[in-house]
Amino acid sequence: MSTVSLLLFVLASAPVTGTATDPKAAITTVLDDWHKAAAQADEARYFGYFTPDAVYMGTDATERWTRDEFRAWSKPYFSKGKAWSFKAVSRHITVSKDGAVAWFDETLDTPNLGPSRGSGVLVKDGGTWKIAQYNLSIPIPNDLMDEVVKRIQTQAPAKSAPAPAPPAPKKK
Repeated sequence: MSTVSLLLFVLASAPVTGTATDPKAAITTVLDDWHKAAAQADEARYFGYFTPDAVYMGTDATERWTRDEFRAWSKPYFSKGKAWSFKAVSRHITVSKDGAVAWFDETLDTPNLGPSRGSGVLVKDGGTWKIAQYNLSIPIPNDLMDEVVKRIQTQAPAKSAPAPAPPAPKKK
């Protein structure tokens, strides 16, 4: 076998890194396109990345939405052709040993929130990664924490207060 033929054989049989079979590369592609779908106000594409039972947690304490609740809330933004623009600056992804679940955290550049963070969980649905949970947050510098906590505590006990527990069932 000639040297060129041997080299071609070795190169052809070597694994290619960063392909769709690499779960971290596939997850990166999903998350990047998910963010891009919001920036392009592509509602169908954006919500197509969620599992049916997904949860989205926003920056306000009241913002814990199912996929459908979040879609209803955000519909006016998508309808106007301008949703939001998040761009990942860095991202860390961990995949479970069985390859069926992944979790991540990302640092985001956003025009309206400034530096932000997102974290979440994805599950493999067939050959596709779907977002099961996403949590958006704004990191608060430690030297501002006391002031922020005081401001939150002085606000009216609005929607951010947890709902009271239902009454215990009566004993018969």
